[in-house]
Amino acid sequence: MLAETVCSAVSAAGLGIAAVTAYRKRFLTAVRIAAYSLVPVGLVMTGAVGWLAGTAFSPLAWAGFGVLGASWALFALTRAVERRRGTRAERTAAGDGKAAPVSPAASAPALGQGAERGSRPATSPSSRSSSSASSSGSPDDFSDIEAILKKHGI
Repeated sequence: MLAETVCSAVSAAGLGIAAVTAYRKRFLTAVRIAAYSLVPVGLVMTGAVGWLAGTAFSPLAWAGFGVLGASWALFALTRAVERRRGTRAERTAAGDGKAAPVSPAASAPALGQGAERGSRPATSPSSRSSSSASSSGSPDDFSDIEAILKKHGI
């Protein structure tokens, strides 16, 4: 009985606000407010409010919501695992599920022939000549600088 009274009061207040809004020449907004304010009365008339009030205070209903929540959580968990592992069809298409044997050569590093562990990777010939030229002090490494200086008249 209290829920029906509250819903009626809310609807009456909403219709009053809609009337004031229509008086201010905002008819579209007034009609929208009136539509929203008639919803509580409609719910009371259909019996939905009584059903919700009975459900809200029923321990059996809350246990049912708990079971539904657990069911949803299990569905979400299985879906997440399935996305991570792939679908059953994808696994069967990939093979019978057994791992193929790996050849010993497949685990060798792809650094090329003669590469040793801990050695530096090979550098390009241009970088090798510039690094060795800078340490030996040969006149060839200043040729590009001399060309730039000549170009600018220095």
